[in-house]
Amino acid sequence: MSTQAEANKAVVLRYNHEGIGQGNAATLQELLSPDFINHSAPAGMDNGPGGMVYFFLHLLHPALTDLQVEIYDQVAEGDKVTTRKALKGTHTGELLGLAPTQQAVVIDVIDIYELRDGRLVGHWGVNTLPTVLAQLAAK
Repeated sequence: MSTQAEANKAVVLRYNHEGIGQGNAATLQELLSPDFINHSAPAGMDNGPGGMVYFFLHLLHPALTDLQVEIYDQVAEGDKVTTRKALKGTHTGELLGLAPTQQAVVIDVIDIYELRDGRLVGHWGVNTLPTVLAQLAAK
């Protein structure tokens, strides 16, 4: 594998562990390019870097106070890195209008990030958050 692909994987790992898992705003700001576009953002959500920061730091972290990111697989080719991972935590705070349930949560995710000059410039992804929300609401 190329040195650039390995470097890109390291950036995405850092983004996941420091930025998302630890809720480190400085890391998120550093690694998200100002021209970042989240191509998978829900309608009405900011699809720029601010939307990603807001989602992780102001929606997900307060709802899942022990949030962890577990990386299962990572594949890099060219300027893209694909990651299969899980976001895990306990639902101890409001999550998108849903009152805390104290239930364990696992959100499965597959992300594709595009990188340029060591920063994230694009995102495409799928996740099980809607299914998890439905399961929590039913409890």
